[in-house]
Amino acid sequence: MYQPAPPSAADDERSPRDRYRRFLPDGGAAVRQVIGTLPSPRDLGSNSSTGHGRPLVPAPAAAPGRRPAVPSARTSQGNRPAPELPPTHTALICVALPGLAISGEGQMSGRGLDGFYHGGRRLLSRCQVRVAGREPLPVQARMTGADSARFVGTLRTSPLSGPDPDVVVERTRRAEGTERITLRNAAVRPLRLSLEVSLGTDLAELGAIASGRAGPELPATVHDSGLRWATAGAAASVTADPPPSDALASAGLLRWELELPPNGTAAVELRARLDGAGPLRPAGHATTSPFAPALATGDDARVAPLLHTAVADLQALLLRDPAHPPDTHLAAGAPWRCGMAPAEALAAARMTLPLGTRLAAGTLRALARTQIPDRSPRAGLIPGPRRDAGPFLPPSCTGTEATLLFPVLLAEARRWGLPEQETRELLPVAERCLTWLRTTAGDGPYLHDPQPGGPARCETQAHAYRAAMLGADLLDAFGRPGATELRQWAGFLQAAFRADFWVEDHGGGRPAAALAPDGRPVPHLGSTVVHLLDTGLLGSGRFAPGLLDPVQTEHLARLLGAPAMDAGWGLRGLGAKEVGHNPFGHRTGAVRVHDTALAVAGLAAAGYEKEAGGLLKGLLEAADHFDHRLPEMFAGEQRSSGSAPLPHPAACRPAATAAASVIMVLTSLAGIRPDTPARAVTLRPVRSAPLGELVLTGLRVAGAPFAVRISRLGLAMVEEAADGLQLGV
Repeated sequence: MYQPAPPSAADDERSPRDRYRRFLPDGGAAVRQVIGTLPSPRDLGSNSSTGHGRPLVPAPAAAPGRRPAVPSARTSQGNRPAPELPPTHTALICVALPGLAISGEGQMSGRGLDGFYHGGRRLLSRCQVRVAGREPLPVQARMTGADSARFVGTLRTSPLSGPDPDVVVERTRRAEGTERITLRNAAVRPLRLSLEVSLGTDLAELGAIASGRAGPELPATVHDSGLRWATAGAAASVTADPPPSDALASAGLLRWELELPPNGTAAVELRARLDGAGPLRPAGHATTSPFAPALATGDDARVAPLLHTAVADLQALLLRDPAHPPDTHLAAGAPWRCGMAPAEALAAARMTLPLGTRLAAGTLRALARTQIPDRSPRAGLIPGPRRDAGPFLPPSCTGTEATLLFPVLLAEARRWGLPEQETRELLPVAERCLTWLRTTAGDGPYLHDPQPGGPARCETQAHAYRAAMLGADLLDAFGRPGATELRQWAGFLQAAFRADFWVEDHGGGRPAAALAPDGRPVPHLGSTVVHLLDTGLLGSGRFAPGLLDPVQTEHLARLLGAPAMDAGWGLRGLGAKEVGHNPFGHRTGAVRVHDTALAVAGLAAAGYEKEAGGLLKGLLEAADHFDHRLPEMFAGEQRSSGSAPLPHPAACRPAATAAASVIMVLTSLAGIRPDTPARAVTLRPVRSAPLGELVLTGLRVAGAPFAVRISRLGLAMVEEAADGLQLGV
């Protein structure tokens, strides 16, 4: 097993502690005390995001034939147990960033993640309803949209009413901080009922909640038509309409006496607000959306709700650049990563290009403002946090990934319809990214991790090669110098990669996960190899040639379609036969939706339709079990008859890359390859038509509506397109 050198202070990636500092106004003092003790390390966003991690220290090398030692569940400081993250898999998470509302089956209990949030701070942690002195019996809890949930409970107020409830309590909760409580009298006689709402909060930051250090509830004061809580750094209030009959600050209690005629209703609305913040205005609630109103219909009834939910989740995850409000980008996911994560924001924007280029443009402009300037030794880099990579490799460099994704997204957005003037304005930023690539790679063929003794990762070489190929194409289009040098280096990388990164074995070989500094391959098979199939879109509907040769690509396709990698629900992060495999490990065996979608699209484009169709059908089956709202990951246990995918207890749901993956896999079935500068679009549909007939409407190509139908025979027909757009197959 590769043992990397420890990261140095000169690393061009922010440390995990820095990521928490960006999230918390106080610098994350509470979280820093437990950083490194939390299980299941994950990459984190910024601003109003948080997450979890473990010490970023490589695992010791295992002796031949022996498994690596299992890390202790206790920390080295005082032998304390590692704190557990509050689970997310059973929670209903309403999202309209910067607002969140999280709860279980109805009552906000004040435990775990329950509460209303604004910008990462919990405004209200407890909201418990009692009617006639009793809690309603929960009968249903479900999401009604990305930003709202509905809870229904019942009560029997009279012993003479038999087994039937005579009061129905409905609660409608929204992410922007409102809850409407409606009581309906189902009896044949009028009812006089007391409604009590018990409220409380700790005003904790999400980072403190994640680390188990949220603190006790704060004392309340009566304020306006509700209650208010304050601490040294913040204050929040809950107001009620109509005002309560009684408000008891010591108990955090609001009370109403309600008269309900037969079949009559009475309603109370609560509104939680952060003092000084003003009304919450989610970016996704703007009158204009960056997403086209896409619809999917066809033989498979699952595609319609899957696409609808994905677009709604993306809308809910939108954030505005504070300095330039017209520019929007996607947060990585809720609840842990509600801020900008550069690599994920770029990847998600790229996958949503079939819905228009506005999100791509906003994301590119927002990240252009973060690029390290020319006077720095790291000039051209777009910074990003570290991301854990499992037990075999040190944390990866998402800043490297973001820097390489920037010119790729710009080049492909231009093909989909980004105006030439907007492309030209962003071109200097892409040029600096490409200059950083060539400067950092130096005279060698590989791009290594930035820390001393860093490995050359398989996926990094795929990102670098794609950036060089698409970047050269972009430079040529605008008459800029450097394209020839980029293509020559890409050819050098391709020849070296095919020789050095291919590990021969009795099954025909596999790509290495990385090369150690001494050139030894790290041979474990994981889902990061799917990036080798993602070569990027050039002109005339062509994909760039890949790093692997045709024989190697065929072997890789067979590996990805085999049971060791395909769990039946999607692609495992680490093969089931690999040492260290853990079905719940977010980099060591869990199904990652983004990687699975990349595999589906890449395999389909390369002609391996059987393997692509198998992964696609498994992912759609999994989506059914998650109510069409795919999490970023779930357990990679093998699918069997009558089984269901196991949720990961800490996965973000919704997650930007998971939602955007739905758009990519559905449009990949049609094989849409636009070339707006040439006023052309090429279709390469999946001939096996794994979902039967599929109709996609409301897409955007060249800035105009685009619709395509794929028949059961795998034939594609354009039903709507921009005037003058030349069609090809």
